[in-house]
Amino acid sequence: MVEEAVTGYGRVDVLVNNAAICHVHPLVEQEVDGFEDMLRVNLIGPFLGTKAVTAPMTAAGGGSIINVSSQAGLQGLAGYSAYGASKWGLRGMSKVAAIELGPLGIRVNSVHPGMIDTPMVAHLAVQRGPGGHPGAPLTRVGTPQEVAEVVAFLASDASSYITGAELADDGGASAGRIPTPIPWRARGGLARPRARSTLTCPGTRYFPRKRRSRRSR
Repeated sequence: MVEEAVTGYGRVDVLVNNAAICHVHPLVEQEVDGFEDMLRVNLIGPFLGTKAVTAPMTAAGGGSIINVSSQAGLQGLAGYSAYGASKWGLRGMSKVAAIELGPLGIRVNSVHPGMIDTPMVAHLAVQRGPGGHPGAPLTRVGTPQEVAEVVAFLASDASSYITGAELADDGGASAGRIPTPIPWRARGGLARPRARSTLTCPGTRYFPRKRRSRRSR
């Protein structure tokens, strides 16, 4: 494929490693064959692709490699032991490649999409529009076009000084857990909590400080 690109276009400027498979199983139920399948497609595939384009990109004076990892490559997600291992590995390989290939003029970055409305997540019956993905601060699933825009940016000269970076395109999901419910969210925006309100977050309770009366002094 690389040889065909060089023959047809004279050079290779950009490689996007986007092909991936995903199966969800608890770690103790994950079969070795399925684990290895995900490593072969999600990690070894980009590894081989990166090796294949290094020489023609170097001959062309440089290039850009974009590895599409995942939110699962930024944080642990239950049920994604194999998928997460492949995407964490891709994230790490991207950084090593950025260090080694930088002197050749080749930039390497990773993109980490969150919940994106694609056939891969169709079994989750995701809902489109605001409120469809309450686990993300933007409260909605992303679109393939939004991921493509990020990839196009990293492929362009607009990102000419960016390499070894990891760009989360996940609606803020990897920023942290959202309190359930967000206690001070007011309709139409955010409002400061009242002084005597009790704020609750998963696993944590916050209580207002009690004022000591003069009699207790």
